[in-house]
Amino acid sequence: MEKVAVIAGVGPGLGAALARKFVEEGCNVALLSRSSAYIKNLSTRLAKSGRTAIPIPTDITDTEQVERSFDRIREELGDPDILVNHAGNAAWGSFADLTPEAFEGAWRVCTLGGFLCSKQVVPGMLKKGGGSILFTGATSAVRGRAGALAFSSAKFATRGLASALAREVGPHGIHVAHVIIDGVIDTPGVRQRYKLSENEPLLEPDAIADTYWALVQQERSAWTFEVDVRPHNEEFFT
Repeated sequence: MEKVAVIAGVGPGLGAALARKFVEEGCNVALLSRSSAYIKNLSTRLAKSGRTAIPIPTDITDTEQVERSFDRIREELGDPDILVNHAGNAAWGSFADLTPEAFEGAWRVCTLGGFLCSKQVVPGMLKKGGGSILFTGATSAVRGRAGALAFSSAKFATRGLASALAREVGPHGIHVAHVIIDGVIDTPGVRQRYKLSENEPLLEPDAIADTYWALVQQERSAWTFEVDVRPHNEEFFT
């Protein structure tokens, strides 16, 4: 039976890689993003596989927009079997320069957005007796970083949300997992933006997407709650 996967927060890089991976594995997918042009173009490419891919422009911090988007998903694809809460937002700078609006904005996208999307899929998963909800985390979810107070706070909160949700719905067959992205993802232009050399080890989006799919495939007697992925480098192995 075909599975329905929702990727909340799709852009070039890992979001697109996740969409490609789930389609390759036989899923029909819904792509949520504030960038309507990008997800429309991506869905057209994904549809060439013969699977259904629907782009749904959505601000996941807006309760009504999220409700309308998931109503459409259920109508066109059915109840989701997989949800990836991948959207993120950050405000960089010192504590002195950080505004309340920027601080709240990071939390609203990373944590509130994950909460709102999860609220929409849990009832259907409970009805089916199973499902997977995956949260994208970061190094900042376990270790605060100077200059990233908003992002660190939001990612810590997201990790707490995932952990508590796992304890509540896990006994009912819903696998909740948190993926720590411990490194820089090799997205278009990232090496130029951060002035990285060609030898700098970066995380390959398609390889990370394989880890997400492996979590979905886990047998429930041996579920993983948290996994971290990092690029190969000498420092890690010494």
